[in-house]
Amino acid sequence: MEYFIHTLKNGIRVVHMPSESEVAYCGLLINTGSRDETERENGIAHFIEHVIFKGTTRRKAYHILSRLDDVGGEINAYTTKEETAYHAGFLCQHYDRAIELIADIVFNSTFPAVELDKEREVIIDEINSFKDNPSDLIYDDFEELIFGAHPIAHNILGTAETLNTFDKKAIQHFMARTYDTDQMIFCSVGRISLARLIHLAEKYFGEVDARPRTFTRVPFSAYQPATGNRQLATYQSHCIIGNLAYSAMDNRRMNLILLNNILGGQGLNSRLNLSLREKHGYAYNVESTFTPYIDTGVLTIYFGTDPEKLNKSIALVHKEFDRLRTQKLGTLQLHRAKNQIIGQIAMSADNKENLLFTLAKSVMLFNKFDSLETVTRRIQSITTEQLQETANEVLAPDQLSMLIFQ
Repeated sequence: MEYFIHTLKNGIRVVHMPSESEVAYCGLLINTGSRDETERENGIAHFIEHVIFKGTTRRKAYHILSRLDDVGGEINAYTTKEETAYHAGFLCQHYDRAIELIADIVFNSTFPAVELDKEREVIIDEINSFKDNPSDLIYDDFEELIFGAHPIAHNILGTAETLNTFDKKAIQHFMARTYDTDQMIFCSVGRISLARLIHLAEKYFGEVDARPRTFTRVPFSAYQPATGNRQLATYQSHCIIGNLAYSAMDNRRMNLILLNNILGGQGLNSRLNLSLREKHGYAYNVESTFTPYIDTGVLTIYFGTDPEKLNKSIALVHKEFDRLRTQKLGTLQLHRAKNQIIGQIAMSADNKENLLFTLAKSVMLFNKFDSLETVTRRIQSITTEQLQETANEVLAPDQLSMLIFQ
């Protein structure tokens, strides 16, 4: 996959990957999220992602929402603990319209007080809806359990209490501190010439004042295994077992990506799915997730089960951990596992919107993007000994934490 990187004079990097599809995607990825908030600001990164659509010096909220919808496109956004993205999908002939709109909302938003008040209520409803879904809530609570008072533990949505303190001044203060031009990637996947894309990027982003980042994130380094139990009025018991894992910058992360897929990835033949669901019928949903951050990472195994099956399910999870720690994969098992993850990566990249986010984040972190061929070679080079070593590091019994909702 051929791609190009061009840096504007203010530090914003423009990344483009050509595509022959009639549909194009572009977006602005900003290296800021909930971990960059103070305690009083908890939830403000996500709040900004919502209210940034509510009016600019040129447009009312309705005109922002209609600008791409009127031509069959769409604009959206998301916030994580380490990034915020504003992105669009549209027919290729509307590149100019999409880029101008993204630039307008990010750099010219006015944050009308009446709109802030309305959106506060929307997000409080979102928080309450989230609390009604224990299979989602448990992930946030688990990270709060293991990260403690560190900013990376911050819930992305924030709380009703913090939301009610956010006004235009607070928003502008946070953006002035974190929306740094050298931490922005404008990314494109679509049918447009590089020269045309650079021209549009210069036109709509080029005059933004340079603002280099002046702070560094405090790394997390105080992990202690912990156990928690919350009493909730639910029909099922929900459980997460996990540990700290490799960061996005750790060269061993590919070993863990493969191991995680074997253990409880998206394949129906993952070990945990075969054990807890197919063989014993204890759980409808069981999954393993590896989430790498810039300085640390988290491996989590989640399942929901009937309360009387909880202890048996926990024992089965630990049994699979023991197998990975003590038994090397056979040659055929390793070959199949590698082919599976390579196929999954290729299918994900075939979705151009997924490709947009992967491309932007890779350039943000590494200033490069590895081709499928490069990733395939890296996966093929993983040995069964390396997988076993990873299992013994990340699945060590004395380093595991656990959270139960019941």
